[in-house]
Amino acid sequence: MFLGFAGGIAVGAGVIALFIVLDMIPRLAQITRTFDKVHWYEGAMVSGSFIGTIADFWNWKIAGPGLFSGVVGLFNGIFIGMLAAALTEVLNVLPIIAKRLHMQRYLFGLLLAMVFGKVAGSLFEWFIYNP
Repeated sequence: MFLGFAGGIAVGAGVIALFIVLDMIPRLAQITRTFDKVHWYEGAMVSGSFIGTIADFWNWKIAGPGLFSGVVGLFNGIFIGMLAAALTEVLNVLPIIAKRLHMQRYLFGLLLAMVFGKVAGSLFEWFIYNP
């Protein structure tokens, strides 16, 4: 129990550190012009992470039509995609990969291959591996 709790604290601290490095909350407040609501954003992020962890840990299921699942999956995919894009932008991963692989001319194709690979992997997990 102690190791599980310690591991959860470590992973949670890493996720929060990633959000801090990416400046997600201040950027969201800047875009929406709601600087006075920053504490609400932080609370929503922590609460959502906590509830999502509990739901995953206890395998919560919500019954509903397939369209509802599709909308939730779409929002999850958008969030994960934007998080990955922000991390990639901060670390300058794509230009470094393209330069090391001598693929500067094919950078757009490399980006599309990564996007389609992520989409194909997600669809495989949703429909085949974990129906």
